[in-house]
Amino acid sequence: MTAIRIQDGAAHRLDEIYRYTTERWGEAQAEAYIRSLFARFEDIVARRFPWRPVPAEFGVDGFVCRHRSYLIYWRVLTDGAVGIVTVLHERMHQVERFHEDFP
Repeated sequence: MTAIRIQDGAAHRLDEIYRYTTERWGEAQAEAYIRSLFARFEDIVARRFPWRPVPAEFGVDGFVCRHRSYLIYWRVLTDGAVGIVTVLHERMHQVERFHEDFP
């Protein structure tokens, strides 16, 4: 099985998602939501759906998919692992935030 590596930008965003969800809906909901994101990461690695390239205007090689209200961005690392680069809420999906996490 291909490895999953959570990159620094994605780890930061996952922490933000957890904190926000905990404050808004409670710890149980936050844990369930984070588990669902990690299940989606497993779907990515297993290629359970077509990989859609990041739009060309972003200027990077990578892939994107939607999970609920979030967009997950990843790339294939040199060792073949899947690097989860960032997870951005659809409302904050801005090129600047994307480039902060996707070096």
